[in-house]
Amino acid sequence: MASVLSQRLAARVQAEQFARQERLAGAQWQREREIAELEQRRQCYVTANSGYRRYRVELMNYLWLVHKGEVTAQGRADLEDARHAMHAAFAEAQMIASDAVLAELDAMTDTLSRAYSRTMRLAEGNPRPGESFEEIHGALAGVGGQWQDMRGAMRADLGVRPQADGPPADGP
Repeated sequence: MASVLSQRLAARVQAEQFARQERLAGAQWQREREIAELEQRRQCYVTANSGYRRYRVELMNYLWLVHKGEVTAQGRADLEDARHAMHAAFAEAQMIASDAVLAELDAMTDTLSRAYSRTMRLAEGNPRPGESFEEIHGALAGVGGQWQDMRGAMRADLGVRPQADGPPADGP
């Protein structure tokens, strides 16, 4: 009888050890998955942030070329490359980003798209009221607060705490 009880006790201990190892392996797998997802979102946000910044810079450069009457095929190509890169970054973000980040990206996309349309009409010589160089430039230069909101949503989604009592963040 003692040998049967001894075997049962050993089997129970082995089963508990196996179950504990499975729980540990499952927890480790879950943690690795969370880390990979966080890194994927971080990389997506880096790509989006840099893509949107590049597009804004190229749009401002092109606006200056329009203003000076010096539009070139290269200037237009640089703008379109940056625009397509921004759209690609936005498409990736639509698959990965949180709803809060997407809301901010949507708003920034809308702001930059309106500036692009206004700039193109100005370049074609068909600006509407409110579409002068100064007004378009002012709109593009004034996206700092919107940029802070977008960046803040990205940082919050990644778990980065805001800096307390730090220097004010600059615009793009």
